[in-house]
Amino acid sequence: MNAVRSLPPYELLREIEKRSQTKALGLPQQIEVRRTWSGIGFRLGETQLVAPMSDVGEILEYPSLTHVPSAMSWVKGIANIRGSLLPVMDLNGFIMGDPVHLQRRNRVLVMRRRGLNCGLLVDEVFGLRHFFEEEKVATAEGIAKKLNAFVDGAYRQGEQSWGIFSMRKLAENPEFLEVTARN
Repeated sequence: MNAVRSLPPYELLREIEKRSQTKALGLPQQIEVRRTWSGIGFRLGETQLVAPMSDVGEILEYPSLTHVPSAMSWVKGIANIRGSLLPVMDLNGFIMGDPVHLQRRNRVLVMRRRGLNCGLLVDEVFGLRHFFEEEKVATAEGIAKKLNAFVDGAYRQGEQSWGIFSMRKLAENPEFLEVTARN
């Protein structure tokens, strides 16, 4: 030990390096990094969908609503959410023509898309869903033709298919923007 202390500083550093290398542990195991995509999972009728997180501002329980006269049947009403008025639309009622039957599991997805803020009533929300990029497929299986117009591909996990719901397509749909009932 005294011989090590008597070494010149440069030689001392080399001796310390040599000891460190002999006692060093191996490098950590290399782990493959897989890219993921995350979205908000929800159910519309019997169809499971996922919306990009960037398009969903928040998730609400079904709020108290004020009826909107002369509105389409799928316009549920206007909600006062923390002092801001939010129109609430029945998403299944708009797309499929079959209104959502109100239950405890119903939720409202708040869509925030280029100046268009509205609530979308859905049957159920499953929360955050994560998918690996290699699980993405070009088309969603078992989705009704009317709904397919608002779906941009899907993620497939085992036997389960999750259609990617496009809030952009919904927000750009002229029929969705026309909420006044025709007489």
